[in-house]
Amino acid sequence: QVQLVESGGGLVQAGGSLRLSCVASGRTLSSYPMGWFRQAPGKEREFVAAISWRGDITRYADSVKGRFTISRDNAKNTVYLQMNSLKPEDTAVYYCNSDTKPLRFMWGQGTQVTVSI
Repeated sequence: QVQLVESGGGLVQAGGSLRLSCVASGRTLSSYPMGWFRQAPGKEREFVAAISWRGDITRYADSVKGRFTISRDNAKNTVYLQMNSLKPEDTAVYYCNSDTKPLRFMWGQGTQVTVSI
C-alpha cells in the first residue's frame, strides 16, 4: 500500500515562501509523472503543478505560474513544491498524487498552507 505524506505547510504572510515535500512509502514514485493539487475551503480540489517522471517537463496552473516551482528527487522518492510570492488566495490544503488519469495513489492527509494579509 503506497502512502503519500505531504509536509512543509504552515502560516506565512503574503509575499512569503514555503517549500512543500511529498514523500512516498511502499512504492517508488520515479515511474510516474507527479502533481501537486490543492483544495480551499468550500471549493473543489484543483490542479497546481505537474512534473514528468524524469523531471524535465513541468506545467503549472495559470494562477501559480512564475511563482511556484515543482521539482523531484527520484533517489529520495520525493516531490517538492517551492512556493514564492504567496498570496492569500493560495490558502488551501495541498496534496500530491500522480499526474495521471486515473490517479495512481490514494490521497494523503495533505499539508495546510495559510497565507495571511
